[in-house]
Amino acid sequence: MNKSELIEAVAGEAGLSKSEAEKAVNALIQVVQGAVSRDDKVTLPGFGSWSRTQRAARTGRNPRTGEPVQIKASKAVKFSVGADFKKKVNS
Repeated sequence: MNKSELIEAVAGEAGLSKSEAEKAVNALIQVVQGAVSRDDKVTLPGFGSWSRTQRAARTGRNPRTGEPVQIKASKAVKFSVGADFKKKVNS
């Protein structure tokens, strides 16, 4: 499912127009991105949570040559699936 299909599904499920659903989906994305970039954890009970994590600097390998390559430390986003969501996927 891509973003436009998600917007269409949200519009149908919530009884909204597509433009209202698009505003809602875009707002959710902006709020989650803003909060996680400020190192806040965003939790939707039953669905999951987004949080920022730190990746340490490490040595990797160039796949073409096999030579060692230094990979810088970076920040990444982690999504943890909620119990209800996990149960629904596995049933």
